[in-house]
Amino acid sequence: MIFPENYRERRGSFLQRNDLWSQLHIDLPLLVGLLALSLIGLTILYSASGATPAVVWRQAARLGMALVAALMVAQIPSYTLRRWSPLTYGIGIVLLAIVMVVGDVGKGAQRWLDLGFVRFQPSELMKIAVPLMAAQYMHKRGLPPKSRELMIMLAIIGAPALLIAEQPDLGTAILVATAGFAVLFFAGLNWVVLGGIGALSAALAPVGWWLLHDYQRQRVITFLNPEQDPLGTGYHIIQSKIALGSGGLFGKGWLNGSQAHLQFLPERSTDFIFAVCGEEFGFFGLVLLLSVYLFIVGRGLVIALRAQDTFERLVAGGLSSTFFVYVFVNAGMVSGLLPVVGVPLPLVSYGGTSMVTLMIGFGILMSIQTHKKLIAP
Repeated sequence: MIFPENYRERRGSFLQRNDLWSQLHIDLPLLVGLLALSLIGLTILYSASGATPAVVWRQAARLGMALVAALMVAQIPSYTLRRWSPLTYGIGIVLLAIVMVVGDVGKGAQRWLDLGFVRFQPSELMKIAVPLMAAQYMHKRGLPPKSRELMIMLAIIGAPALLIAEQPDLGTAILVATAGFAVLFFAGLNWVVLGGIGALSAALAPVGWWLLHDYQRQRVITFLNPEQDPLGTGYHIIQSKIALGSGGLFGKGWLNGSQAHLQFLPERSTDFIFAVCGEEFGFFGLVLLLSVYLFIVGRGLVIALRAQDTFERLVAGGLSSTFFVYVFVNAGMVSGLLPVVGVPLPLVSYGGTSMVTLMIGFGILMSIQTHKKLIAP
């Protein structure tokens, strides 16, 4: 094969640039995907907020701080993250216990700790701490996990999930449990065992029903038949489906969504912003948005595939899968395919706490990708 005269020069220049990104511990494809998603999110948010620049600037500032947090975490080698995992998990459990005693109450839920200068949800920390701890536990053990290891893993996952569900915050509890079970999945847990856990969960559903709070049971009833109370509990989902359906293939155009701008659609800047995108950009706009999400998830799974040890592989797979579940749950509840559980659309919905948590997760992925250990020949 004959190469151009400047082939070696161009290839060397490319490798040098690629090496520069690695030295900065930045995974360029992942960063590009996150920046593209953030720009799309700010565009949608501007319309969803009623063309309010102040809201967009606040969101942009939060995105900037979250990105800085991600890049700082990316500088930490994975073996350091592994050593810190038990401490991080332990601190998270203690904070969740403190929330149950002296936590701030808002909107009927006791989820926040107020330190005077900052108010935060310790449950957000567990979205990172649970997959880290689960992966750390399985790091030097044989895969797939045996019965004893499976019981310990279920305890690691179940303890924070139950504490969060008690606040009550069922949506976050589901995401935390999902992060842990994703690690189990990537650890090679037998499909028969997974099916058994699923069957047991289904069998215990009637018991779980009576453990739910009244408003949570009402959400399930509304999911099954939102038309029974169209001006009350079913109003959100009915208006959301109207917005999605009215967008058609190509949408009504940016800033032209009647459901959002005439204020028929509740929570249009937060939990139901996916419906705003569907109304203004239509089916193809939603396909584009979901394609960006799938690109980010795919890049995370590639990083997991290229990981050099068990801990890195399990953490990368668990975090990537959890991000996918974020998107799946929000899109499902907005379109009426799942009950409403209060899960925001990642990096698009207005808000800051979950955004920082997500970006820290992506920082861990960048760390895994760029802190490669040299292997002797």
